[in-house]
Amino acid sequence: MKKSTFKVLFLVFFISFSGISSVFAQANGTLNEVAFMHGHWQGTFNGGPIEAFWAKPAGDNLTGFIRMMKDDKVTMYEMLIFEQTEKGPVVLVKHFKPGLISVEEKEVSDRYNFIEAKKDWALFEKQDGSIRIIYEKRNKNQLVVQRGKQESGKWVFTDLFIFNAVK
Repeated sequence: MKKSTFKVLFLVFFISFSGISSVFAQANGTLNEVAFMHGHWQGTFNGGPIEAFWAKPAGDNLTGFIRMMKDDKVTMYEMLIFEQTEKGPVVLVKHFKPGLISVEEKEVSDRYNFIEAKKDWALFEKQDGSIRIIYEKRNKNQLVVQRGKQESGKWVFTDLFIFNAVK
């Protein structure tokens, strides 16, 4: 084999491998891809106010919580932890009734695995594959959480929570 042919083949292989490895890196994702959620957000849900706080990513996690109220009384608390894993971020969700009574069993939390992300947008799927969640910052003052379910073989998403930035 001529040296020039070898160099061309090596270059093609290198470029191809580099492209493949960057695809795998993106498929895994990092907490930086959900850092856009940082801040204090408010909206309405189910006839009452809803409020969310998201910390900036620190170490291997991004922590947040949501408080839902109606008639000046809490109806639900939701704790959300994004943890970095080798396969990308996972979202661990635990719900609490008033009095901090856990809805899920003590050692159980809902778990959502990272699917993909782009600027100000991230998609996760519940571990059992039944639900997908999109976190999207639609503009600097609006954060939306969408819930998706399969209908006729396609994922259909609806806005679950619409938050506005608190200044």
